[in-house]
Amino acid sequence: FEKVTNVIVADNRMACLAARSKAEELGYAALVLACGIGGDTTEAALVHTSIAREILASDYPVCAPACIISGGETTVVVKGWGKGGRNQEFALVCAREIDQLPGKVVILSGGTDGTDGPTDAAGGLVDNLSAGRGRDKRLAIEAYLADNDAYHYLEATGDLLITGPTRTNVMDLHIVLVEKM
Repeated sequence: FEKVTNVIVADNRMACLAARSKAEELGYAALVLACGIGGDTTEAALVHTSIAREILASDYPVCAPACIISGGETTVVVKGWGKGGRNQEFALVCAREIDQLPGKVVILSGGTDGTDGPTDAAGGLVDNLSAGRGRDKRLAIEAYLADNDAYHYLEATGDLLITGPTRTNVMDLHIVLVEKM
């Protein structure tokens, strides 16, 4: 290994900063929270949705239209027999939490490699109408979360993020867009 050279050409920080740059170009007030988010998926999703609510209520920590970005990899405590992955679970928790918020809230949680858990999805892309689409189909978010079955809920509501394999992995990205109506 004496003649081996490793070169890192991209990492999660670069992905987060590129997302921030694009968001600013599109007119959003953009903030990168952190590039090493870890821990429990549900807890991380609750923090992100709390920030969205705060922006809608007080324009803090940034004014709407806002884009909150984070990266890293969270973990899921598997209790059920469903299908999904950490990004799909993150998105489904967010869908529950932003249900019927005023304004427009859109949240993406995705694996940069194009896969999440043992599925063909990279994650989920939900908005504050996702839970309503589920109710229209008689789906109960709590039941799907209890069974770790975010994939089938998001599939039924059209909120799965399917990109195909990217052949690159710089961890996960979470993007929260908030606009007032």
